[in-house]
Amino acid sequence: MTPDRLRAALRGVPDPQWLDAALRRVATEPAAIPRYFAAAARRCGRGPVPDPPGWTVDEAARALLLTALPGGHATVAETLYREGDAAEKRAVLRALPLLPIGAECVPLLHDAIRTNDTRLVAAALGPYARHLEQPAWRQAVLKCVFAGVPLAVVDGLPDRADGELAQMLAAYAAERHAAGRAMPADATDLLDRLTTTTEA
Repeated sequence: MTPDRLRAALRGVPDPQWLDAALRRVATEPAAIPRYFAAAARRCGRGPVPDPPGWTVDEAARALLLTALPGGHATVAETLYREGDAAEKRAVLRALPLLPIGAECVPLLHDAIRTNDTRLVAAALGPYARHLEQPAWRQAVLKCVFAGVPLAVVDGLPDRADGELAQMLAAYAAERHAAGRAMPADATDLLDRLTTTTEA
């Protein structure tokens, strides 16, 4: 994902002049970003964009606003996340991989994963989750299985899934079986792949 790709996705927003002006203003006056961040859904819309898949218009607009900042990305991202509503939090989480922040905003991932908002959990497991330590990442994947979040949202899952995750999934599958319930199909498929790999 790149800012250029997001910009292309927003060519049809209802008020492109507003977005252009907002991006220019934020680039020269970073303190203005909270006002534009809050207004983005109302001025640009909330519907899905065709590309990139899984993004909404307001998420893309807000991510662009963050990328337009001249500096202080991590501090601003944390403030907007802590003070924002659920949609604004998701936008911050989606923007994190686009920002020059290293692992500074990993605490935001931990916060999102602790919530019961499945859309926040899903957003936290995008590309920026590469900064999560493996134990925390495994627990987040397992939470997706618990909460019914499709594992397709977990960036890098095939490469990062390991034997310990397989053990966790197997234990959960046994619990579900004992209760007369099945584990979600995508989690069962992942467990089967991991088990086959381990046995090979």
